[in-house]
Amino acid sequence: MQEVCDFLKKCGTYYLATVEGDQARVRPFGTAHIFDGKLYIQTGKAKDVSKQMAAKPKIEICACDGPNWLRVAATAVNDDRIEAKQSMLDAYPQLAAMYKADDANTQVLYLKDATATFSSFGGDPKVVKF
Repeated sequence: MQEVCDFLKKCGTYYLATVEGDQARVRPFGTAHIFDGKLYIQTGKAKDVSKQMAAKPKIEICACDGPNWLRVAATAVNDDRIEAKQSMLDAYPQLAAMYKADDANTQVLYLKDATATFSSFGGDPKVVKF
């Protein structure tokens, strides 16, 4: 899990895919944080992505760093604990202008039943489950 988090942080921006109805939706994300032994991402509850993950929590993440890339298939699980939100905001202080741990919009989700596949051109994939 730490290797996955480190890769996502190194990339800075990764892409998260959800499903809305019968249409795939992909958007850039930039948060990855380990708290309480789980890998978390962050968004706002007012955003469409939050509504999509609530309706269909299976997601996929894709990140690329030069010739190496990572795909993570997981179930996104909402965590409304103030401590989880505050930990994410402490790790990403630039979010403080838009989010607060105790507001009604801040949302953190952890990745459950995750399968991460590290790949590169010419190399064998490495699979990590957490």
